[in-house]
Amino acid sequence: MAVTSLEHHIASTPTRHLQPNRGMPLNLDWVENVRVNTSAVERRAQTLIARRTVKKEWQVAWLLRAISCMDITTLSGDDSEQRVRRLCAKARQPVQHSILRQLGLDGFPLHVAAVCVYHAFVETAVRALEGSGIPVAAVSTGFPAGLSPIADRVGEIRRSVEAGAQEIDVVITRAHVFAGRWQALYDEVSTFREACGKAHMKVILGTGDLLTLRNVARASVVAMMAGAHFIKTSTGKEAVNATLPVGLVMVRAIREYAEQTGMIVGFKPAGGIRTAKQSLDWLALIKEELGDRWLDASLFRFGASGMLADIERQLEYYATGRYSADYRHPIA
Repeated sequence: MAVTSLEHHIASTPTRHLQPNRGMPLNLDWVENVRVNTSAVERRAQTLIARRTVKKEWQVAWLLRAISCMDITTLSGDDSEQRVRRLCAKARQPVQHSILRQLGLDGFPLHVAAVCVYHAFVETAVRALEGSGIPVAAVSTGFPAGLSPIADRVGEIRRSVEAGAQEIDVVITRAHVFAGRWQALYDEVSTFREACGKAHMKVILGTGDLLTLRNVARASVVAMMAGAHFIKTSTGKEAVNATLPVGLVMVRAIREYAEQTGMIVGFKPAGGIRTAKQSLDWLALIKEELGDRWLDASLFRFGASGMLADIERQLEYYATGRYSADYRHPIA
Protein backbone atom coordinates (compact mmCIF):
# COMPACT_ATOMS: atom_id res chain seq x y z
CA MET A 1 0.00 0.00 0.00
CA ALA A 2 1.35 3.43 -0.92
CA VAL A 3 1.67 6.05 1.77
CA THR A 4 -0.10 8.93 0.06
CA SER A 5 0.16 11.60 2.72
CA LEU A 6 1.94 11.89 6.01
CA GLU A 7 -0.70 14.29 7.24
CA HIS A 8 -3.42 11.64 6.89
CA HIS A 9 -1.76 9.76 9.73
CA ILE A 10 -0.47 12.55 11.98
CA ALA A 11 -3.02 15.36 12.04
CA SER A 12 -2.59 18.60 13.91
CA THR A 13 -5.03 19.55 16.64
CA PRO A 14 -5.93 23.10 17.70
CA THR A 15 -3.80 24.54 20.50
CA ARG A 16 -4.22 27.87 22.23
CA HIS A 17 -1.94 30.52 20.84
CA LEU A 18 1.56 30.33 22.29
CA GLN A 19 4.34 32.86 21.75
CA PRO A 20 7.98 32.01 21.00
CA ASN A 21 10.00 31.93 24.19
CA ARG A 22 11.32 35.36 25.14
CA GLY A 23 12.48 34.27 28.56
CA MET A 24 11.46 35.79 31.87
CA PRO A 25 13.05 36.94 35.12
CA LEU A 26 14.40 34.11 37.25
CA ASN A 27 11.69 32.87 39.62
CA LEU A 28 13.54 31.09 42.42
CA ASP A 29 10.33 30.09 44.20
CA TRP A 30 9.24 28.18 41.08
CA VAL A 31 12.65 26.50 40.77
CA GLU A 32 12.95 25.54 44.43
CA ASN A 33 9.42 24.13 44.53
CA VAL A 34 10.03 21.68 41.67
CA ARG A 35 9.35 18.09 42.76
CA VAL A 36 9.68 14.82 40.84
CA ASN A 37 8.17 11.46 41.81
CA THR A 38 10.84 9.19 40.34
CA SER A 39 8.94 5.91 40.63
CA ALA A 40 5.85 7.43 38.99
CA VAL A 41 7.95 8.85 36.16
CA GLU A 42 9.58 5.47 35.54
CA ARG A 43 6.21 3.68 35.50
CA ARG A 44 4.77 6.19 33.04
CA ALA A 45 7.80 5.89 30.76
CA GLN A 46 7.48 2.11 30.77
CA THR A 47 3.85 2.27 29.63
CA LEU A 48 4.92 4.10 26.49
CA ILE A 49 6.99 1.10 25.44
CA ALA A 50 4.61 -1.59 26.63
CA ARG A 51 1.23 -0.53 25.27
CA ARG A 52 1.76 1.34 22.00
CA THR A 53 2.47 -0.40 18.68
CA VAL A 54 2.38 1.10 15.21
CA LYS A 55 2.21 -1.12 12.13
CA LYS A 56 2.17 -1.04 8.33
CA GLU A 57 1.52 2.29 6.61
CA TRP A 58 1.03 4.02 9.95
CA GLN A 59 4.54 2.99 10.95
CA VAL A 60 5.91 4.27 7.64
CA ALA A 61 4.26 7.65 8.24
CA TRP A 62 5.70 7.93 11.75
CA LEU A 63 9.17 6.95 10.52
CA LEU A 64 9.04 9.61 7.82
CA ARG A 65 8.05 12.12 10.50
CA ALA A 66 11.03 11.00 12.60
CA ILE A 67 13.39 11.68 9.67
CA SER A 68 11.92 15.16 9.17
CA CYS A 69 12.65 15.92 12.86
CA MET A 70 16.22 14.61 12.84
CA ASP A 71 19.41 16.60 13.30
CA ILE A 72 22.12 14.54 11.65
CA THR A 73 25.51 15.12 13.13
CA THR A 74 29.21 14.55 12.79
CA LEU A 75 31.12 15.48 15.94
CA SER A 76 34.24 13.34 15.84
CA GLY A 77 37.89 14.17 16.27
CA ASP A 78 38.58 12.94 12.73
CA ASP A 79 35.90 15.06 11.01
CA SER A 80 36.85 16.45 7.62
CA GLU A 81 35.30 18.72 4.99
CA GLN A 82 34.68 15.69 2.79
CA ARG A 83 32.75 13.93 5.56
CA VAL A 84 30.66 17.03 6.22
CA ARG A 85 29.80 17.36 2.52
CA ARG A 86 28.72 13.69 2.40
CA LEU A 87 26.59 14.23 5.49
CA CYS A 88 24.93 17.24 3.86
CA ALA A 89 24.16 15.17 0.76
CA LYS A 90 22.47 12.62 3.01
CA ALA A 91 20.55 15.43 4.72
CA ARG A 92 19.13 16.51 1.35
CA GLN A 93 18.19 12.93 0.38
CA PRO A 94 17.89 10.87 3.59
CA VAL A 95 16.08 7.94 1.93
CA GLN A 96 17.12 6.40 -1.35
CA HIS A 97 15.00 7.43 -4.36
CA SER A 98 14.30 3.78 -5.17
CA ILE A 99 12.76 3.16 -1.73
CA LEU A 100 10.55 6.24 -1.91
CA ARG A 101 9.41 5.19 -5.39
CA GLN A 102 8.48 1.71 -4.11
CA LEU A 103 6.49 3.36 -1.31
CA GLY A 104 4.57 5.46 -3.81
CA LEU A 105 6.30 8.60 -2.56
CA ASP A 106 8.33 9.56 -5.61
CA GLY A 107 8.84 13.31 -5.37
CA PHE A 108 7.86 13.46 -1.68
CA PRO A 109 9.69 16.51 -0.19
CA LEU A 110 11.64 14.69 2.52
CA HIS A 111 14.77 16.01 4.21
CA VAL A 112 16.18 16.13 7.74
CA ALA A 113 15.66 19.07 10.09
CA ALA A 114 19.28 20.27 10.39
CA VAL A 115 22.93 19.32 10.06
CA CYS A 116 24.98 19.76 13.24
CA VAL A 117 28.76 20.26 13.12
CA TYR A 118 31.67 21.80 14.98
CA HIS A 119 32.33 25.48 14.35
CA ALA A 120 35.28 24.67 12.08
CA PHE A 121 32.89 23.10 9.54
CA VAL A 122 30.00 25.57 9.62
CA GLU A 123 31.00 27.33 6.39
CA THR A 124 31.51 23.98 4.62
CA ALA A 125 28.04 22.81 5.66
CA VAL A 126 26.41 26.12 4.72
CA ARG A 127 27.85 25.90 1.21
CA ALA A 128 26.86 22.24 0.83
CA LEU A 129 23.26 22.93 1.92
CA GLU A 130 22.74 26.11 -0.09
CA GLY A 131 19.25 26.25 -1.55
CA SER A 132 17.97 23.25 0.43
CA GLY A 133 16.30 25.15 3.27
CA ILE A 134 18.13 22.91 5.76
CA PRO A 135 19.75 24.96 8.54
CA VAL A 136 23.23 24.40 9.92
CA ALA A 137 23.53 23.94 13.68
CA ALA A 138 26.85 24.47 15.45
CA VAL A 139 27.81 22.95 18.78
CA SER A 140 29.37 25.67 20.84
CA THR A 141 30.44 26.92 24.29
CA GLY A 142 33.27 24.45 24.79
CA PHE A 143 31.29 21.40 23.67
CA PRO A 144 31.01 18.83 25.21
CA ALA A 145 32.31 19.77 28.68
CA GLY A 146 31.36 23.45 28.65
CA LEU A 147 34.28 24.37 30.90
CA SER A 148 36.22 26.88 28.81
CA PRO A 149 36.25 30.54 29.93
CA ILE A 150 32.93 32.33 29.44
CA ALA A 151 34.46 34.88 27.05
CA ASP A 152 35.72 32.04 24.83
CA ARG A 153 32.34 30.34 24.84
CA VAL A 154 30.47 33.52 23.94
CA GLY A 155 33.00 34.31 21.23
CA GLU A 156 32.54 30.85 19.74
CA ILE A 157 28.79 31.41 19.49
CA ARG A 158 29.25 34.73 17.71
CA ARG A 159 31.79 33.31 15.27
CA SER A 160 29.48 30.42 14.36
CA VAL A 161 26.55 32.79 13.78
CA GLU A 162 28.75 35.02 11.59
CA ALA A 163 29.80 31.91 9.61
CA GLY A 164 26.16 31.15 8.82
CA ALA A 165 24.91 28.85 11.59
CA GLN A 166 21.18 29.35 12.11
CA GLU A 167 21.05 27.20 15.24
CA ILE A 168 23.47 26.99 18.17
CA ASP A 169 23.64 24.07 20.61
CA VAL A 170 25.13 25.37 23.86
CA VAL A 171 26.35 23.44 26.91
CA ILE A 172 25.59 24.51 30.46
CA THR A 173 28.02 24.43 33.37
CA ARG A 174 26.75 21.35 35.22
CA ALA A 175 28.44 22.47 38.46
CA HIS A 176 25.89 25.28 38.74
CA VAL A 177 23.16 22.63 38.98
CA PHE A 178 25.00 20.51 41.56
CA ALA A 179 25.55 23.54 43.78
CA GLY A 180 22.07 24.98 43.27
CA ARG A 181 23.55 28.17 41.79
CA TRP A 182 20.42 28.97 39.80
CA GLN A 183 21.21 32.64 39.33
CA ALA A 184 24.61 31.73 37.86
CA LEU A 185 23.00 29.20 35.53
CA TYR A 186 20.33 31.70 34.50
CA ASP A 187 22.92 34.41 33.81
CA GLU A 188 25.05 32.00 31.79
CA VAL A 189 22.20 30.87 29.54
CA SER A 190 20.92 34.45 29.16
CA THR A 191 24.38 35.50 28.01
CA PHE A 192 24.43 32.69 25.46
CA ARG A 193 20.97 33.68 24.21
CA GLU A 194 22.08 37.27 23.68
CA ALA A 195 25.16 36.10 21.76
CA CYS A 196 23.00 33.91 19.51
CA GLY A 197 21.14 36.91 18.14
CA LYS A 198 18.55 35.63 15.66
CA ALA A 199 19.91 32.08 15.71
CA HIS A 200 17.86 29.50 17.59
CA MET A 201 19.47 28.29 20.81
CA LYS A 202 19.26 24.71 22.03
CA VAL A 203 20.44 24.34 25.62
CA ILE A 204 22.16 21.02 26.36
CA LEU A 205 21.64 20.02 30.00
CA GLY A 206 23.93 16.96 30.04
CA THR A 207 21.24 15.01 31.88
CA GLY A 208 23.39 11.91 32.30
CA ASP A 209 25.68 13.97 34.52
CA LEU A 210 22.94 15.66 36.59
CA LEU A 211 22.39 12.64 38.88
CA THR A 212 18.71 13.14 39.76
CA LEU A 213 15.48 13.79 37.88
CA ARG A 214 14.82 16.73 40.17
CA ASN A 215 18.06 18.33 39.01
CA VAL A 216 16.96 17.72 35.40
CA ALA A 217 13.60 19.38 36.03
CA ARG A 218 15.10 22.40 37.79
CA ALA A 219 17.77 22.91 35.13
CA SER A 220 15.06 22.68 32.47
CA VAL A 221 12.99 25.41 34.12
CA VAL A 222 15.96 27.75 34.58
CA ALA A 223 17.09 27.27 30.96
CA MET A 224 13.61 28.13 29.71
CA MET A 225 13.36 31.19 31.94
CA ALA A 226 16.70 32.32 30.50
CA GLY A 227 15.34 32.16 26.97
CA ALA A 228 16.10 28.71 25.55
CA HIS A 229 14.31 27.98 22.28
CA PHE A 230 14.90 24.24 22.88
CA ILE A 231 16.05 22.20 25.83
CA LYS A 232 18.18 19.19 24.90
CA THR A 233 19.07 16.13 26.96
CA SER A 234 22.68 15.39 26.17
CA THR A 235 25.83 16.03 24.20
CA GLY A 236 25.92 12.37 23.16
CA LYS A 237 29.30 12.08 24.90
CA GLU A 238 28.08 11.26 28.43
CA ALA A 239 28.01 7.69 29.76
CA VAL A 240 24.19 7.95 29.96
CA ASN A 241 22.39 10.01 27.34
CA ALA A 242 18.69 10.35 26.41
CA THR A 243 16.30 8.11 28.37
CA LEU A 244 12.51 8.15 28.37
CA PRO A 245 12.21 9.01 32.10
CA VAL A 246 14.47 12.03 31.60
CA GLY A 247 12.51 12.97 28.49
CA LEU A 248 9.23 12.73 30.39
CA VAL A 249 10.50 15.08 33.09
CA MET A 250 11.72 17.60 30.52
CA VAL A 251 8.58 17.62 28.38
CA ARG A 252 6.39 18.06 31.46
CA ALA A 253 8.55 21.03 32.43
CA ILE A 254 7.95 22.40 28.92
CA ARG A 255 4.21 21.84 29.30
CA GLU A 256 4.07 23.60 32.66
CA TYR A 257 6.15 26.49 31.34
CA ALA A 258 3.74 26.92 28.41
CA GLU A 259 0.74 26.84 30.74
CA GLN A 260 2.25 29.36 33.16
CA THR A 261 3.82 31.80 30.70
CA GLY A 262 2.08 31.35 27.34
CA MET A 263 5.49 30.73 25.73
CA ILE A 264 6.52 27.66 23.77
CA VAL A 265 9.81 25.73 23.98
CA GLY A 266 11.03 22.80 21.90
CA PHE A 267 12.59 19.53 23.01
CA LYS A 268 15.53 17.51 21.67
CA PRO A 269 16.57 14.08 22.97
CA ALA A 270 20.10 13.22 21.88
CA GLY A 271 22.51 10.34 22.35
CA GLY A 272 21.80 6.63 22.61
CA ILE A 273 18.82 6.68 20.22
CA ARG A 274 19.74 4.19 17.52
CA THR A 275 16.70 2.26 16.28
CA ALA A 276 13.50 2.93 14.38
CA LYS A 277 11.55 1.45 17.30
CA GLN A 278 13.08 4.00 19.67
CA SER A 279 12.00 6.83 17.38
CA LEU A 280 8.39 5.62 17.68
CA ASP A 281 8.68 5.57 21.49
CA TRP A 282 9.88 9.19 21.54
CA LEU A 283 7.23 10.36 19.10
CA ALA A 284 4.56 8.68 21.24
CA LEU A 285 5.92 10.50 24.30
CA ILE A 286 5.69 13.86 22.54
CA LYS A 287 2.20 13.21 21.15
CA GLU A 288 0.77 12.08 24.49
CA GLU A 289 2.49 14.61 26.77
CA LEU A 290 2.67 17.75 24.61
CA GLY A 291 0.26 17.14 21.74
CA ASP A 292 0.41 17.18 17.96
CA ARG A 293 1.68 20.76 17.76
CA TRP A 294 5.09 19.58 18.99
CA LEU A 295 5.30 16.83 16.32
CA ASP A 296 7.15 19.17 14.00
CA ALA A 297 10.80 20.03 13.46
CA SER A 298 10.18 23.56 14.74
CA LEU A 299 9.53 22.12 18.22
CA PHE A 300 10.93 18.58 18.27
CA ARG A 301 14.27 17.18 17.15
CA PHE A 302 16.15 13.93 17.41
CA GLY A 303 19.91 14.06 17.89
CA ALA A 304 20.32 10.57 16.49
CA SER A 305 22.26 10.24 13.24
CA GLY A 306 22.81 6.51 13.75
CA MET A 307 19.05 5.95 13.79
CA LEU A 308 18.64 7.06 10.18
CA ALA A 309 20.17 3.90 8.71
CA ASP A 310 17.81 1.68 10.72
CA ILE A 311 14.78 3.75 9.69
CA GLU A 312 15.80 3.49 6.05
CA ARG A 313 16.13 -0.29 6.45
CA GLN A 314 12.65 -0.48 7.97
CA LEU A 315 11.18 1.54 5.11
CA GLU A 316 12.83 -0.74 2.57
CA TYR A 317 11.48 -3.78 4.39
CA TYR A 318 7.96 -2.36 4.19
CA ALA A 319 8.42 -1.72 0.47
CA THR A 320 10.06 -5.04 -0.48
CA GLY A 321 9.49 -7.52 2.36
CA ARG A 322 13.26 -7.96 2.77
CA TYR A 323 15.80 -6.45 5.17
CA SER A 324 18.95 -5.07 3.60
CA ALA A 325 22.44 -4.89 5.07
CA ASP A 326 23.46 -1.86 7.10
CA TYR A 327 26.27 -0.97 4.71
CA ARG A 328 23.67 -0.17 2.01
CA HIS A 329 22.49 2.82 4.07
CA PRO A 330 25.56 4.91 4.92
CA ILE A 331 25.21 8.20 6.77
CA ALA A 332 28.48 9.88 5.76
